[in-house]
This record gives sequence, C-alpha cells and structure tokens, in this order.
Amino acid sequence: MGSTDNDVAFFAKADKYLMSTGVPYSPVVITKAQGTRLYTEDGRSVLDFTSGQMSSLLGHSHPEIVETVKKYVAELDHLLSNMITHPVVDLAERLARFLPRPLEKSFFLNTGSESTEAAIKMAKLYTGNFEIVAFAASYHGLTQGSGSATYSAGRRRGGPCMPGQLAFPAPYAYRSHFRKPDGSYDWEAEMDFGWSMIDRQSVGSLAAFIMEPILSTGGILDPPKGYFKRMVDECRKRGMLVIMDEAQTGVGRTGQMFAFEYDEIVPDILALSKTLGCGLPLASVSTTVEIERGCHEAGFLWLTTHLNDPLTAAVGKKVLEIVERDNICQRASERGAQLREGLLKLQKKYWCIGDVRGRGLLQGIEIISDAETRAPGSELGQQVSDRAMARGLSCNVVNLPRMGGVFRLAPPVMVTAEEIEEGLRILDESFGYVLKAIS
Repeated sequence: MGSTDNDVAFFAKADKYLMSTGVPYSPVVITKAQGTRLYTEDGRSVLDFTSGQMSSLLGHSHPEIVETVKKYVAELDHLLSNMITHPVVDLAERLARFLPRPLEKSFFLNTGSESTEAAIKMAKLYTGNFEIVAFAASYHGLTQGSGSATYSAGRRRGGPCMPGQLAFPAPYAYRSHFRKPDGSYDWEAEMDFGWSMIDRQSVGSLAAFIMEPILSTGGILDPPKGYFKRMVDECRKRGMLVIMDEAQTGVGRTGQMFAFEYDEIVPDILALSKTLGCGLPLASVSTTVEIERGCHEAGFLWLTTHLNDPLTAAVGKKVLEIVERDNICQRASERGAQLREGLLKLQKKYWCIGDVRGRGLLQGIEIISDAETRAPGSELGQQVSDRAMARGLSCNVVNLPRMGGVFRLAPPVMVTAEEIEEGLRILDESFGYVLKAIS
C-alpha cells in the first residue's frame, strides 16, 4: 500500500493546518463509506470492522437514515433548545418502549462524553453526595467529570480531577491476580477487595458507580454472569446510584437491546450515544420519574446548543425503528457467534492470540508476545493491524500499559456471513504474514 502524490500533498496540508489531538492519523484517506465498506482515494475497498468510531451500527450511509437526514435538514434542522419538536418527543416515546421499568424519562445530547457528564451531575444532585466510582480500565469521555471517571487514558498532565474520584479494580479475567484453587478467575474475592478499598477511601459521600457493561477501550473486558447483579447490590447497600454507559454496547450490538440485560439488572441512569445515532452525533440520558423529580428539586440545569435537536432526534427514531423491525439483536447474536467461532479457531492456530472475549458483534482478541509469560504484545498487534489494513480490513487495536494489544472487532450489524468470513480470512493471512516475518 504505497503513498501517492495526492496522499503526500493531503497529509502535508493536514500537518500544516490541523492541530494534533493526540490521536495518530490513519495513513489511509477515505473518500466514501457505504454499508460495511470504506473506499480509498485510489479506489480500494476496505471492510470496516470498527463501524467507524464503533458508531455506525446499521452500516455507513444506510438509505433510510440518508432519507431521514435529507428530509429534516431541509425542513427542521435546529431550534432554540427550549423548543421541543415532534421528532424529539417521538424518539423519547420510542426509546421508552425498549427501556426496562422504572427507566422512562429521557433527554437528548450529542456525544458520549456529554451524556456521561450529565449523568454524573444528576447523580450528585439527586444523592447530595459527590464521590464517583469507576473501573480502573474505564473510558467515559474526556470532559471534566467524565474524564475524571476515565482511568484507561488521558489523565496525565491535565491538572486536578474532580474531587471524589475513586477507582475500582477492573474485571480483567485474563490477567487478574485473584484466582481460585483451580486457577479460575475469582471475581467475587476481587470485588470484595475492591469494595474494601472504596470503603476505606470514601469520606462518606458516595454518589454513584459509573460503569460500562463491557469495558471497550479497557480491552473488551466482559465480566462473568452474575458480576453486575452483585455490583448493583453492593451499590444499593451504600445508597449509590448505578450509571450504565452503553455508548458502544447499547441498541442491540451485543445481541440484546442493552448489554446490562445480560445480568437482569436495571441501572438508575442509562447513557447511550454512538450506536443510537448510527454515526451521527446523538446521545441520550434516561432515568426514572423519581430521579428526575429529585434532580428538578435540586435545581438540575443542563442546557447546550444542541439539546434535543430535531434533526438528530429524527435519525435516532429511525434507528430504533430499524432495530426493532429488522431484528437487529438477533442478527448481532448470530453474526457475533460466527465471528467468535472464527476467532477461536485463529487462537488455536496462532500462539500470539492469548484471549478471545466479548459478546455479539463486540469481540476482542488480546495479543501476547510470549506464550509462557503472556507478556503484552502491543507492537505485534499493531503490525497485524497494519497488515490487515493493507489487505483490506479496518480493525482497531487498543494499546494500554500492562495489557497486550487488543483488537476491537465491531462490524456493523448489517454485516453478512460472507463478509465475516472475508474478515477472518484477512486476519488469518495477516497473523501468518507477521509471525513469519519475525520468526
């Protein structure tokens, strides 16, 4: 995959005028995205196994989403934030159909950071407390409150965090030191340890625990069955609210409408983003009538330029309509099972695949550099990712300290069985190519 003169000129212009935000540019210039495919400037087709930024749930430029955008950008795009419209109320009503009771009340924002920021503020106002607990591998955004509850990245040299931020051991079964005599993951002992640390650190003002049901940026950490049921019980004992951040897992990707349903729990506040807008900037915060009442009495204020915008609300309503009509949860479950089966076969074939984990169409594979010590293989993982892109597959690798390079595989749920097999073939060839080159 060589660079053209156009590419060189393009990146020279980018370097001159774009400010770096700490995220390295992809070397590939995409000029079109359609369905599960990306197209480069020189006409190459790339299979997208990341759904953009884990957002394009139904694929890129879904025709019904395109028509919805055309209609509303021409008729009802943006208003004063206190002017609620039919698309906004209709989206709230349709979302409520999917929400387990007592969740019922919603409002709509733009990004995941904004939704978790608002949820944290709500929890503080409702409880009157200020301490927020989050997993040590969490990612909830990078604004002040959400960034303070993010431990996987972005904490260095940013100055003081919000007061009352407490970290809880992330449920990382593959590398946890908590083991039963048979060597299996002892998550209950780990949780006991975590809460003992929280109870020692707390100044008696615990407001909420914000958590992802599957920690994505943290490395696709999927806690065992029963984990969150126990976690909710522990929060209840301490008078804490439970905030679920389902930016990547919500709206059917894991095979259920919401990933928290796996453990038969209901959070106090639910934050959705990414998948709800199918790639457009839409997020939601949902809660109970009781919590809304308490927040209102405490003077809750959340006002942004694009609060409850009609255009993106219309898109969200259409997304939920398609998810229900086309049995998206079932599709995610079926294609996810196929993807997982293929990844497990690759694990048997290549020693450097230490672990396979995830649910539905959110799967992760952890790359190691030594089969005996399970030493992290971040560099190896990046080489495989680069080779895969050269062969026509876009997949994301997370490189975090004390962790192997973890591939996050999240194709759009409209992906076909043939495309899953195509992606697996490219991964197979890429692993073989890289391992042969370093042997």
